Amino acid sequence: MKKALSLFLLGCLLCLSHQIALAQQEKQEAQTEEKQEIQKEISEIMPKQTRPSYKREGRKDPFRDMLAQQESRRATEGEEGPQISVENLNVIGIVKARGQFTAIITGPEDFPLFVKVGHKFSDGFILSINESQVVFRKTQERGSPLFKPKDIVKEITTEERR
Repeated sequence: MKKALSLFLLGCLLCLSHQIALAQQEKQEAQTEEKQEIQKEISEIMPKQTRPSYKREGRKDPFRDMLAQQESRRATEGEEGPQISVENLNVIGIVKARGQFTAIITGPEDFPLFVKVGHKFSDGFILSINESQVVFRKTQERGSPLFKPKDIVKEITTEERR
């Protein structure tokens, strides 16, 4: 008798748990149906967003963000070298080590930099270094490339040669 009673109670528990699970599933289905109906109503009310179609045909694209490209270009240039203009540099000294010249220059904040041939700056690079002068090649003017690069020669004064 005890076994029959325990089996009966176990069966009742299984039936109750099954009914609870079915009720929860029906509730979730009802909620998803409501969400779908709301989305349909919203899509009927709101116009669909489409990208404007534009054929360049040799013209500039007015939808392109030009300022964002300049900022991204500046960010990548910042990783290459210091953002110092060639015109703001002063040559303090030149050292010859292992057959190569190294120039000691300062920027607007008087912080010394040791640079060699090919070192890049924001608007140019070092073309050559000899015993008394450094030749810079300026390739850009205020962020835009120059049609013809300029060579700027900066010499060490006699006071600094000592």
